[in-house]
Amino acid sequence: MSGSTYGKLFTLATWGESHGRGLGVVVDGCPAGLPLCAEDIQAFLDRRRPGRSRYTTKRAEDDTVEILSGVFGGLTTGTPISMVVFNKDQRSGDYSEIASCYRPGHADYGFDAKYGFRDHRGGGRSSGRETIGRVAAGAVAMKILAALGIEVRAYAEEIGGIRCETVDLSLCSENPFYMPDLSAAERVREAAERRMAEQDSMGGIIACRVRNMPAGIGEPVFEKLDAGLSRALFSIGAVKGVEIGDGFAAARSSGSKNNDPFLPPDREGGPLRKASNHAGGILGGLSDGSDILIRAAVKPTPSIAKEQRTVTREGRPVTISVKGRHDPMIVPRAVVVVEAMTAVTLVDMLFAGMTARMDLVCRFFGRDDAGGRPEGS
Repeated sequence: MSGSTYGKLFTLATWGESHGRGLGVVVDGCPAGLPLCAEDIQAFLDRRRPGRSRYTTKRAEDDTVEILSGVFGGLTTGTPISMVVFNKDQRSGDYSEIASCYRPGHADYGFDAKYGFRDHRGGGRSSGRETIGRVAAGAVAMKILAALGIEVRAYAEEIGGIRCETVDLSLCSENPFYMPDLSAAERVREAAERRMAEQDSMGGIIACRVRNMPAGIGEPVFEKLDAGLSRALFSIGAVKGVEIGDGFAAARSSGSKNNDPFLPPDREGGPLRKASNHAGGILGGLSDGSDILIRAAVKPTPSIAKEQRTVTREGRPVTISVKGRHDPMIVPRAVVVVEAMTAVTLVDMLFAGMTARMDLVCRFFGRDDAGGRPEGS
């Protein structure tokens, strides 16, 4: 299957199915010498693990990761890092009734049209469980970014139309929705109970903020930083919209309001600043040194117990109620997936930026800026 590899210099290739033996990822392009262990990866996988609250699927998986290659003595070796999570609680029989029909809101029909065959057990490669590999790769990328002083944090900004009015990221771990506003989280809890009683689901918006990103990262034409981030987030199965900065609101603004005036550095030798950040930290496809702001719109979970109309493979109308264990909402577990894909994209483009200037290349290889003799000789 094509399309399972992402990135150019820092790459990931995910593999496996929701109801197969397991799922995993191969990360390539990670520099040697990065401290890395299974616990570093597990901390991120635990955030997307099922069964952590009443508002996620009851599938009982511990999602324990094993690092198979690329790490020795607690440090990366510079060779491909292979990681695997084995499935332990598959119930493929739950999907037998939908083997011959197409679930509304799912990739079933598209897979059948493309390949003439589909894995109906949990959606196969289109299952949300595929994101295990992305999150594991993102954990590696986050360690690289941390070494550079770059921070990536995502949170649920809105669920079921209920939006956070305040943002205190320390509160995200104190509620099952990963919201930075406990008042909003309580209202979401009440709305979720009503929606679940109706055998229905809800969607929402995930916001992600990147701090301390240096200016000038990204490529100015087809490989723009905002284009890369959008592509990364749109590759997440449930994402149906992406905004950078003000996003669509910019279309209703004016140039005088939407432009971000530049300010002098606040200290000697410091970077330029901006009076506002409508652009979301990216101008002309390049980072501008201010916080990068991204939002991803996540659709309601399509697998619901409520009866829906559909057709069989032969086109015969039928009514289905999707059985199995499914998330009433995808947003809380997708927060860490958004972080992961953002981190992977940033690392890939940071590595590409290392060759943008000759003085940086010369410095790396111990030459003077003019490309002459090695420094100190």
